[in-house]
Amino acid sequence: MLQPKKLHEDWIAVIIAFLTVTLVVAGLKPALPKYSWSSGNELWTQLTNTSNLLHIGALFLWVLGSLLLARFLAGDFKPAALVAGLLAIVLISLLAQIITANKAIKELGIEVVLFSLLLGLFISNVIGLPQWVKPALQTELYIKIGLVLLGTNIIFGDIMQAGLLGILQSVVVVFTVWYFTFWLCKMLGLDDEFRMMISSAVSICGVSAAIATSGAIEGDNKKLSHVISLVMIVAIPMMLVMPGIAVWAGMSPAVAGAWLGGTIDTSGAVVAAGTKLGDEALKYATIVKFSQNVLLGLAAFIISLYWSYTKKEGNVEKPTLRTIWDRFPKFVLGFIVASLLFSFVLPAPVVAAAKGSLKELQTYWFALAFTCIGLETKFTDIFKVENGRPAIAFIIAQLFNVFFTLIVAYLVFR
Repeated sequence: MLQPKKLHEDWIAVIIAFLTVTLVVAGLKPALPKYSWSSGNELWTQLTNTSNLLHIGALFLWVLGSLLLARFLAGDFKPAALVAGLLAIVLISLLAQIITANKAIKELGIEVVLFSLLLGLFISNVIGLPQWVKPALQTELYIKIGLVLLGTNIIFGDIMQAGLLGILQSVVVVFTVWYFTFWLCKMLGLDDEFRMMISSAVSICGVSAAIATSGAIEGDNKKLSHVISLVMIVAIPMMLVMPGIAVWAGMSPAVAGAWLGGTIDTSGAVVAAGTKLGDEALKYATIVKFSQNVLLGLAAFIISLYWSYTKKEGNVEKPTLRTIWDRFPKFVLGFIVASLLFSFVLPAPVVAAAKGSLKELQTYWFALAFTCIGLETKFTDIFKVENGRPAIAFIIAQLFNVFFTLIVAYLVFR
């Protein structure tokens, strides 16, 4: 079969997201099934409703088509291996939606992404994850598609207003937290590769920063996998607890969102936590997280430069400005372009007609992503490597990040 040149996952996410936007604007609008129940009879009626069944089927085909396109663009087109695993993930996410549609749970304000995560964790840690599901676990891709679609619901003027403040907060936080984490890892006796990856993961943007840093220093993949596991595991209690603390402390949406966006290390967890506090907090959380993502390319370039001149021997190719572009998260560009498109280019009636469907699709991609995060996460892995020193360093650094970022968020966004 003819294969295209392999594309980076960021570009694939942008392509799929904008293909989605094009189809929705053209009038093809898949929708989430609708549930709202308080008794078994109500639930059964809605489960067997023809409209809901059609919506479920259409969404599965939509996501399957997107995933097949993604694997084709990535040069790894194996459709038979994806269908069964994706069906399982979709059914788990559907179960999460049904649970959150219970009227008593709805009153608690619990989002579908949280139950998607919890169901995934239960399966992974109690039942065990079947091998045939793993090919469809494309967590980062699902999150990036959802984040680009999120741009269609955020007005660009808000990004410009809050983005400048977000960048100010991000520069202060990233520099301070990175240096503190690097020093802490040294005190705990971790090697330079672990120090670099953990420092970047805690201070910048979690998984993406760890991957970019590992690439910049040609790091050990086993160490990288452990850091990614730490990011995922620690993000879960932060995502669950921090919104409650923000409500208890009476934080404004701007401060709460900036605090969440500046401390929680995965974009999906930031979105889930911000969603629990409302659209305004979600907006600031996303903008601050993206402000940190913007710094990723620059940070990777500086780390490459430092590593090449201090750790490399012999005639090794030195990093160039191209490194910034190569490490820059392209889905951030997609988010900005989507926001520009819906803020200034498309007619208002078109925007009004498309935004609802795009919002539902965005939510659906996030639900799938968090199902995958739960399915990939093992709590027993956290303290096995190097007697738990990387985990201890990560947790202490994250606690410092939480308190320091809260102070900065109050000063910048109050």
